[in-house]
Amino acid sequence: MAVPRTKVLIIVQNLPVPLDRRVWLECRALTRAGYQVSVICPRGPGDPARQTIDGVAIYKYRPAPEAKGLLGFVVEFVYSWLRTAALSLTVRRERGFDVIQACNPPDTYWLLARLWRLRGVRFLFDHHDLNPELFVSRFGEPAGAKARTELAGLRWLERRTFRAADRVVSTNESYRHVALTRGGVPRDRTTVVRSGPDTRVMRPVHGTDHLARGGHLLVYLGIMGPQDDVDLVLRVMDELVHRRGRTDVRAALLGFGDCLADLRALSHRLGLDDVVEFTGRVGPDKIAAYLSAASVGLCPDRNTPLNNRSTMNKTMEYMAFAVPPVSFDLVETRVSAQDTALYVPSGDVSAFADAVERLLDDPDLRVDLSLRARDRVVAELDWSPQATAYVHTFDSLTGHASGPGPFVDPSPQVPADAVDLDRLEEFVRARGGTAAGPDDQVSAPLPATTPRG
Repeated sequence: MAVPRTKVLIIVQNLPVPLDRRVWLECRALTRAGYQVSVICPRGPGDPARQTIDGVAIYKYRPAPEAKGLLGFVVEFVYSWLRTAALSLTVRRERGFDVIQACNPPDTYWLLARLWRLRGVRFLFDHHDLNPELFVSRFGEPAGAKARTELAGLRWLERRTFRAADRVVSTNESYRHVALTRGGVPRDRTTVVRSGPDTRVMRPVHGTDHLARGGHLLVYLGIMGPQDDVDLVLRVMDELVHRRGRTDVRAALLGFGDCLADLRALSHRLGLDDVVEFTGRVGPDKIAAYLSAASVGLCPDRNTPLNNRSTMNKTMEYMAFAVPPVSFDLVETRVSAQDTALYVPSGDVSAFADAVERLLDDPDLRVDLSLRARDRVVAELDWSPQATAYVHTFDSLTGHASGPGPFVDPSPQVPADAVDLDRLEEFVRARGGTAAGPDDQVSAPLPATTPRG
């Protein structure tokens, strides 16, 4: 007789799946370990309401309208919670689940987990964000009664989430410290699972030189919200192009978010339309193309209470493609990149531009950092050991016997045009190798791309 499979329901609110790369890798790891996995998340543009990918059943709801102000966020959270609760009934009826994993933000699904606990369902909290720190980073320390009440409410929701959880998975040691201290979670119920890339798949590919247009390409990859400081990328480009007169550099900003329209407008006001491209939402193929062509990866996040404790996925993704990062000096970014990045004081646009120029004008340094970045992400930050820690956390919670692993695809679809890693140095050195000299203007705009859902 077949042994019944342990069934997991994963809840995500801020991104669709499989676009949420961390959650999708988690889904794949659990299915490889023999779990049955279902997901509830919002629909992305063009997404169906139901789909099954690689054995993972995904239930999607129409996302709430874009939030404006406190009332807008309350409406968004209540709407998403109710849609998720309704779909959880559908999943329970059609597939069942023994464990709920909720990924924040927001910290609201502890109540749903409490309700399902009455039916014997356990709760694992996948701690993606620090919502109190996000509030302070966006709005500053609260000065009035209203702001203090809002921040107190976020801290209350966070505490409720930690106290409801049977296990907590933290994305780094800084987040784990929050779980242990502010959340009061016993250490033996916490596990660190970093959001490492699958470096077998995330690797440079040939045939993308045209994206640099004969010069050096700077790339930003990620969400574009108020806390992400992407406007500083444009300030750095303004410094390089208009104040320092560089004609061999351009930038591509890959991603989407609340600030995208404002960033486009700022780029136009700064006269950067010919040297800055906004791709919008892009998929893995476009990400691989742009990062393969890039000379430098940009990490413009200022030192705020949130950013200093958070692991920036883009940093590790740059490293996977052998792209050296330039970053403001943040605790967790140093943990990720160590000595493979250049660090500058938080918010110093001129120093940031200096660091970018140093990499562009010193090919030996750029190649050295690029190769060491790739080596580090493969040896220390790859997803495979993280997947093992993640699956074993579920095993300890459920009694499921997954075995020793590894819990990753044994035969990933490596791009057909992937760079031979034995020749990686040659490939990296060629980036920007046909760059225009200081007296040669490169004025053609970057090619347009079609955003993908």
